Amino acid sequence: MWEEVPLWSRKLIIYKMGRNKLARFKANEENRNVVQEGKEIFEKIKGNWNKEQFQNDHPIVVELACGRGEFTVGFARHYRERNFIGVDIKGSRIWKGSTIAIAEGLENVAFLRTQIEHLDKFFSEGEISELWITFPDPRPRDGDEKKRLTSPRFLELYKPMIKKDGIINFKTDNTGLFDYTLELLKEREDIEILEFTHDFYSSEMRDEHHGIKTRYEAMFSAKGEKIKYLKFKFNYQKASENQFRGLFVVFIFSIQFPMIPIYQLIHQSLLSQA
Repeated sequence: MWEEVPLWSRKLIIYKMGRNKLARFKANEENRNVVQEGKEIFEKIKGNWNKEQFQNDHPIVVELACGRGEFTVGFARHYRERNFIGVDIKGSRIWKGSTIAIAEGLENVAFLRTQIEHLDKFFSEGEISELWITFPDPRPRDGDEKKRLTSPRFLELYKPMIKKDGIINFKTDNTGLFDYTLELLKEREDIEILEFTHDFYSSEMRDEHHGIKTRYEAMFSAKGEKIKYLKFKFNYQKASENQFRGLFVVFIFSIQFPMIPIYQLIHQSLLSQA
């Protein structure tokens, strides 16, 4: 295991391979657990992660904006029966997680180098069992709301890729982003909030994460910031019930007001549910 390697040896290995970005980029090109543009697998990985990358049928867990991969690698150590994929655009960051996973023989770890808004190009419908959004950029300006990884735009991006009953985890130190996300989710009829806390390390959920912290989590915790955590899922049954209810109303109206074209009523019903 990587932790069993003496600290000075670990630092020397990482320093020699990562003393400049060019060396890291070169390593990413050679590391099998990095999926990025220029590799053949990059163009055919959508819907084929278990077949092409992992060669098993284990559930897929994806971490967005994974940075150096502390969460991805950390959880992969504890759950060998799951496949973990860290997503980030910064090659020099994912190099570290990739290198550690290889050194430890963690075959259930991979990294995807891409922009998160292009996620649907790499995962097919229902391919992801669990999603982690860990310490994303809070994007505090009102004009940047669409760039927040928990905004309606991104929620709609994730939705088709998540298996039914699949879990989405959100963890942040930023109170503004957490409150924004919590209120947004409460307003949506197709989302069920499973649990949340404004102080993760004072909650009963803290042991579930096995003490694993990202670089930013460790940094903000050291400054005394309380870590917020939220777990939710898409409620497909409730959404289907609401749609059925809307169509039933259309049916009643079509009987009472036959002069109104039914396609117009259906259109108005769908708009009211959007």
